[in-house]
Amino acid sequence: MTPVTDEPTLSDENEEPLPPVGHVRVVYLGPVAPHWEVRSDFGDPAFIEEFRRRTMARLVLLPPHDPQYRRNRERVIRDAERENILLEWDLGVPEEEVVAAPPEPDTVAEAPAPAEAPPAVEG
Repeated sequence: MTPVTDEPTLSDENEEPLPPVGHVRVVYLGPVAPHWEVRSDFGDPAFIEEFRRRTMARLVLLPPHDPQYRRNRERVIRDAERENILLEWDLGVPEEEVVAAPPEPDTVAEAPAPAEAPPAVEG
């Protein structure tokens, strides 16, 4: 029986990366839902459509400033890498602005306590 190791084999090291099977651009359409559109420049239409469905399922109701967007974006990126698809993002703004957006607070801020009423004057 051959021992299992995590070391790459010689053939893995000498393999050249395969050419991408398709290209997808994920475009942010704005604050009104649907927020996203998935466009493709090349690739098998059925293959790209399956990727588009998975991508839209992850992003459809999430604007770029939503904290869940970052997690789902990473899932879309991993999916594209696994499927060997060139992935491009068009958010309409420089990406640094979206990434640098302040995080949403997890708790609701408490409302200030109402001012105390002056004591009633008895007369």
